[in-house]
Amino acid sequence: MLEHKNDNLHELADGQKPESNSNAVVPTDKEKALDSITASNAEEGEDLASFEDTNIPTVNYEKLDLEKLNKELHKLIKHHKVTAIKDHVEEIKKEFYRKYNDLIEEKKDAFFEENPDANESDFQYILPIKNEFDHNYEEYRVAKNSYFKQLQNNLNTNLEKRLAIIEKLKQLIDNSENNSDALKQLGDLRDEWKNAGPIPKDKYNHVWNNYHFHVERFYDQLHLDRESRDLDFKYNLEQKQKLIARAEELLDNKDVIKSFRELQTLHRIWKEEIGPVDREIREQIWDQFSEITKQMHDKRELLFEQLRSVEKENLALKVAIISEIDVLSKQKISNHNQWQKEIAKVEELRQRFFSIGKVPAENTEELWDLFKLATRNFNSNKNSYYKELKKEQQENYAKKLALIQKAQELKDSEDYAKVTPIMKKIQDDWKLIGHVPRKYSDQLWADFKEACNSYFDRFHAIKNKESEVEIDAYNRKKEYLDLLKGFQLSGDHKTDLGEIKNHINNWKSIGSVPANKRFIEGKFNKILDVLFDKLSLSKRETEAVKFNNRLESILETNDKRKLQSEAIFIQRKIEEINSGVIQLENNLAYIQNATDENPFVKEVKKNIEKYKDELKIWEDKLNQIRELNTEN
Repeated sequence: MLEHKNDNLHELADGQKPESNSNAVVPTDKEKALDSITASNAEEGEDLASFEDTNIPTVNYEKLDLEKLNKELHKLIKHHKVTAIKDHVEEIKKEFYRKYNDLIEEKKDAFFEENPDANESDFQYILPIKNEFDHNYEEYRVAKNSYFKQLQNNLNTNLEKRLAIIEKLKQLIDNSENNSDALKQLGDLRDEWKNAGPIPKDKYNHVWNNYHFHVERFYDQLHLDRESRDLDFKYNLEQKQKLIARAEELLDNKDVIKSFRELQTLHRIWKEEIGPVDREIREQIWDQFSEITKQMHDKRELLFEQLRSVEKENLALKVAIISEIDVLSKQKISNHNQWQKEIAKVEELRQRFFSIGKVPAENTEELWDLFKLATRNFNSNKNSYYKELKKEQQENYAKKLALIQKAQELKDSEDYAKVTPIMKKIQDDWKLIGHVPRKYSDQLWADFKEACNSYFDRFHAIKNKESEVEIDAYNRKKEYLDLLKGFQLSGDHKTDLGEIKNHINNWKSIGSVPANKRFIEGKFNKILDVLFDKLSLSKRETEAVKFNNRLESILETNDKRKLQSEAIFIQRKIEEINSGVIQLENNLAYIQNATDENPFVKEVKKNIEKYKDELKIWEDKLNQIRELNTEN
């Protein structure tokens, strides 16, 4: 993750050049800026190794959940320097607590929706990963504090070393008589200075300027031979040209941030480790180095500008996602399946939100608040729905318990005619009841199934036995039907009628047949119809005998609804015939000269008599049903 830190570092002002002084090297404004950079790095313990810790991968921490953030923190602590992971750790911490607090708020909202009368102190939610994360962060914090405590001790020790070097330099200037030996001692002091390490930031400029002042005094006051001085200046020039060449290479490096950090190190080496050059080229060589620094700064600013542009695009994408979630949060949804689809949509939008990169820092908090608000509104509506659903499921649970209790009360009954319809209705009612809480569902079904199976297993066992009897009755009726086909009337009305009635009684005594074999009753009735037609009975008598046979067949099935339907049908036929008679009588009233000799009158009266004869037959049938009801 690239951080916009120290943006003002190395912002060297155009046109500023080092000033010459015959007695001392006075730092320019540019050099003072570089001094403050080096001092800042020293104070924070940053060195080239920490800058170049390329083993730290670039990670978008917004994408990671709490578990992964904790693992990432643990990995950084175990495998990287404490100084190199500072920015990563703080960003992980910020993201972890943001997500953790958001989770706690969601859990709290859900808790108070389910427990509206609860107090704030009643809410408890423990997340083990939080304790683990705090432990890891504390390990980092202790390591960091220990490091900086040791660093401060080192800075003070290094300060004492550098002050001692300056004192040695002063003594060298004041006491040396051998220029060649003095130059060698100066080289040794420079090596000591180079290896002395960083010092406290507030002391840096003063100590550094003091050192440079005395180095310059060395050259000005010891009157070194020109050849030795030129050799030293030449060596310093070569070293600074190498730095310039390396800086030019850094301009072509694609990793601008890494190049910029290395350039900081080059500036430190320029100031810390390499002495002065000839005054005639001092300004020129510095300008070359400064120009490269300016170009590097411009590349860095261009990169940051590009990053800011990407961050603005990311902001627009995230705002669009928040708007989508907001729209979903305002939908009216009334069923579980649709809610599950919308929940999946919101989760997909959340994942997209976290997969998008960083946004401008000034928009981060506001954007996060809007994101939380939109998701919280959606979750609130979702929770309200499922709270109501839970209430409905509790009601369904109570209804199913009542049906189970009723089924258990009836499961041992042997009054099959009465209880079977009730048990079937219980089963139908069960199907109409909606879902119950999942934790009760399996047990409820097991209890209900056991009660119903207990009853219907016994019921079907008895029905199977009855079925065997009915099949036997069918076979016997088939045999009897073959016997009846050979029956011949004697010609004596009374005798033949008695014989037919005996056959009817014999047929009935055989018993009921299976439902799918009842067609045999129709075959028997057809034979009876033929026999009755051969008898010299009136139509009224014949119909009475036939209908009596039909009634007895209905009674055998014990189907009261069928008997009731038969009565209703007969009543409608009687009403229909009466209406026909009334219509015919009304027609006679409109006929002029309605004498008995009138053919039309004769035909109408004939039809009226026919209707009345038919009416007596239907009235006889109705009376037979009424007599049965009276007996029952």
